[in-house]
Amino acid sequence: MGSRGRKQRPTWCPQPLTPLIEGPDPEMQDEGNKKESSWELIRVWFKTQKGFNNNSFSYYTNINNNNNNTTTTLPAKMQDLRLLLGVLACPLAPIPLLHDPTHDHNINHHIKDIPIETSSAHYIIQQYLAATGCLKQTKRTNNMYATGVVKMIGCETEISSGKNVKSLGTRSGESGCFVLWQMLPGKWSLELVVGGGNTVLAGSDGKTVWRHTPWLGAHAAKGPTRPLRRIIQGLDPKSTANLFSKAQCLGEKRIGVDECFVLKVSADKAAIMERSEGPAEVIRHVLYGYFCQKSGLLIYLEDSHLTRVQTPEDVSVYWETTIGSSIGDYRDVDGVSIAHEGRSIATVFRFGEMSMDYSRTRMEEVWRIDDVQFNVPGLSEDAFIPPADIYDNNPHLH
Repeated sequence: MGSRGRKQRPTWCPQPLTPLIEGPDPEMQDEGNKKESSWELIRVWFKTQKGFNNNSFSYYTNINNNNNNTTTTLPAKMQDLRLLLGVLACPLAPIPLLHDPTHDHNINHHIKDIPIETSSAHYIIQQYLAATGCLKQTKRTNNMYATGVVKMIGCETEISSGKNVKSLGTRSGESGCFVLWQMLPGKWSLELVVGGGNTVLAGSDGKTVWRHTPWLGAHAAKGPTRPLRRIIQGLDPKSTANLFSKAQCLGEKRIGVDECFVLKVSADKAAIMERSEGPAEVIRHVLYGYFCQKSGLLIYLEDSHLTRVQTPEDVSVYWETTIGSSIGDYRDVDGVSIAHEGRSIATVFRFGEMSMDYSRTRMEEVWRIDDVQFNVPGLSEDAFIPPADIYDNNPHLH
């Protein structure tokens, strides 16, 4: 299939760099040296919701500018969009990719030594590879290109004070598009644009995962190098199978009208510790895949990420982000069944250990793939080089 709408890769400008953490920024820096971390946006957003006026269509909040100490006013619609993009634009899977499951024959040896949950999961993955046509492929896939459209909808928030619960927000939506490139092993690049020019860029050179937004600059992800969640949402069946190659089978569950096998993978303790930073401690990151018993295809993906933050008052606050994705419209592309549409619903839940107060925000993304092409001629590793300031500010990444 021919590709459409390819864009020239952007030129990079120096940006202020702060670490990318997958949880809320645990503490505010000194007023004269304050920087907005990737999840500080979520904390500010929740704070503004508590003071929201239900009779006002648009509200404003003061935030600190990254590049100077001046205070700017951010409209509600833009802050909602930033939250949407921060959660749904380029989330990562919980674990790295391991190996090519189409060449894994170890399961046939010493079968008695393998737990039934593991051997069952391996069988389900082999059925998935067969259902998507990957086992029949004779030509090796080295890279992939995909374009698609998205509509992001949100944000609806429920806030409880322990006695009263109020709902805020409207289901406003922003449409956009994305371009995704992938090169094996472990290299990918994403450009996503919504709302008339709000651009999120992200990528991996196989060693460093990074993200760039206009309001945060460029950030390097902590912890092991992990794949982009969009890739394993039925877009690349081999990567999906790779991710679940060491999964456990939890049993069966119905999704809609389909009976499914449920597979689980989760980040191990060492990876969790590597992703924690300061008072922000990652507790868990788990991913569940639901594989249809009738078709063998992946039709639902759900992951849960929990972070605990210890405040200066020695109070623990928890942030849980859950994303559930329905996956469908599988079509043949060069002999491989690729999912061409889906819907993701994300929930950001903030709660404490003792307090009855909580905040829950729901947001949504609907996506469709327009074009997919494998083995694009001329694609080189140079296309996946991270922005220069990632290395300038993190010498240990060299």
